[in-house]
Amino acid sequence: MQFSRNGIITCEIVSSPPQNNAKVAVLGASGGIGQPLSLLLKNSPLVGELSLFDIAHTPGVAADLSHIETRAHVTGYMGPDQLDAALKGCNVVVIPAGVPRKPGMTRDDLFNTNATIVATLADAVARNCPEAMICIIANPVNSTIPITSEVMKKYGVYNPNRVFGVTTLDIVRANAFVAELKGLDPARVNVPVIGGHAGKTIIPLISQATPKVEFPADQLSALTARIQDAGTEVVKAKAGAGSATLSMAYAGARFTFSVLDAMNGKDGVVECAYVRSEETECKYFSTPLLLGKHGIEKNLGLGKLSAFEENLVAEAIGELKGSIKKGEDFVANMK
Repeated sequence: MQFSRNGIITCEIVSSPPQNNAKVAVLGASGGIGQPLSLLLKNSPLVGELSLFDIAHTPGVAADLSHIETRAHVTGYMGPDQLDAALKGCNVVVIPAGVPRKPGMTRDDLFNTNATIVATLADAVARNCPEAMICIIANPVNSTIPITSEVMKKYGVYNPNRVFGVTTLDIVRANAFVAELKGLDPARVNVPVIGGHAGKTIIPLISQATPKVEFPADQLSALTARIQDAGTEVVKAKAGAGSATLSMAYAGARFTFSVLDAMNGKDGVVECAYVRSEETECKYFSTPLLLGKHGIEKNLGLGKLSAFEENLVAEAIGELKGSIKKGEDFVANMK
């Protein structure tokens, strides 16, 4: 399965030879995101070993996936006692662990539970595979990336070029919604999305979309709001049965494959992600990134914004700063 094509992602089965033997860990592999994400990773020639961890059911998930006729060797680990073993020698760690949103919940409502989970997992990564690429899906991403960074700093192993908040679902949604409105092939649409990964911090740059598209002001405003609130759209549609799991698994796989492609030396791999940044007054900010063998090769910045987009950025800064501080304070106050 190959996902990258000039920064645009498609899902197609290819018969290319295995490109490497990356060991990828999925922490939270038995959950609503973790299972379909693990399936997509198992199907990729980029993955040599798939290490699955969760607090329950992982041996069953691993056994099920191990019957698939692809080369990735799958191992399941369950419970805190097996976490260290799951992470030994991993090149990439993907973390969808945590509790999902329910109707009426914001991503911030998840904070206390998921903050503790992410801090515990980041601690284990720092001890067992500190040089791995860390891809955080667990919400609220605006806070869980600062948490991961602060935990890594405690061990003296923090590398800002290797810690990513996976915001790819916002890009995937933007591409799908723009394509729907304009009658385009969604696989050919690419809309950068910057800022953060919650509500008004999600800033789609429609003015920078390829191919170029234009919308009247009222339609642009409605489209932007839909992209920002798309997660809630799914939570409501599932009526208490969960949040965005399948689309998030697809987006998480897309981002992981881009990281692996770049690690293998592929040129021109660009993805947006929420990372340590000097691009705005926020310590962390999502922008398009050129990925390389060692993580972020170059931050491509915000680019030229329209007046509408500049206003969106200005409105997002305060909320982002608060979420970042909340994450940093959580680690500072940990016992």
